[in-house]
Amino acid sequence: MKFKLGELFCGPGGIAWGAMNAKIKDKSFSIIHQWANDYDKDTCDTYRYNICPKAPKTVYHEDIRKLDMTKLKPIDALAFGFPCNDYSIVGEQKGMDGIYGPLYSYGVKALNLFNPQWFLAENVGGLRNANDGKAFVKILDELRNAGINGYKITPHLYKFEEYGIPQARHRIIIIGIRNDINVTYKVPSPAPYSGTDNTCKTAIEVPPIPDDAFNNERTKQSDTVIRRLEHIKPGENAFTANLPEELQLKVRGARISQIYKRLDPTKPSYTVTGSGGGGTHIYHWKEPRALTNRERARLQTFEDSYKFIGSKESVRKQIGMAVPCKGAKIIFEAILNSFAGIPYESIEANINE
Repeated sequence: MKFKLGELFCGPGGIAWGAMNAKIKDKSFSIIHQWANDYDKDTCDTYRYNICPKAPKTVYHEDIRKLDMTKLKPIDALAFGFPCNDYSIVGEQKGMDGIYGPLYSYGVKALNLFNPQWFLAENVGGLRNANDGKAFVKILDELRNAGINGYKITPHLYKFEEYGIPQARHRIIIIGIRNDINVTYKVPSPAPYSGTDNTCKTAIEVPPIPDDAFNNERTKQSDTVIRRLEHIKPGENAFTANLPEELQLKVRGARISQIYKRLDPTKPSYTVTGSGGGGTHIYHWKEPRALTNRERARLQTFEDSYKFIGSKESVRKQIGMAVPCKGAKIIFEAILNSFAGIPYESIEANINE
């Protein structure tokens, strides 16, 4: 069975890479690209270059609110990492009241239109708390009742560092399988990955990044930033480090823990985000500089051959909004094993419906 995958809010292809590289013992089960959509041009160009270079027209650069889904080919599976801006704990948490909050409904629209056998929906952990928890209940209810038959859904907060990913990235992923299909999805256990060396230092340095690697340009740091970083130890940030007064940040209100935060080389990275201004780049544990985009991409488990297209700022945003490739792969393999009837080590979902 080759599941034809459609993607909304596809990003630069982290989910797609995981889907297309998912392999199980029964080789008759696999996932192939059918079409994808995103509102950002550079993101679409990156997706085309890496995921479907021979079928560039299958990636639709269009605002989801204007996309005519009826022109899209039939699919067996749907993936949508709907925009998280209004659910993120870093943002204002407007939830359903924000610009991006209601966009999940286009995933529901696609499920109603295509009635795929299964789906994967992804968002930040903060989704559970938006609108006093009412947004999450509403989204789960609509997903459960979507399509002709409805779906058995399994929401779970995945902590990707527990799955060998070199980054503390926590995401709610909801797997849905159509009610009329006698298949049960179970959350894959992180136990097989417990011995993995997933420190950020190993991810960035082993093997060394080639000199001619894509997207590896250094960010120019001002003398002040360099001096500030020289006083910040691994794992510290601008507010926890012992900084001379002239290098302290005179910021009122919230003290965001990631401001000028250096990585701890003995641990996975903190969460890679799309931001970069005001000290929110990710900073090297030893050298007084921000990470390059290629180093950030390694923390997201993209291979060095994966080329991001666009300006340095655009690429930074693309990498920050992606799902870690190899984390997605683990989940897709669990889906394929479920359909193939192959047992795998699993755990109970940690989110109650």
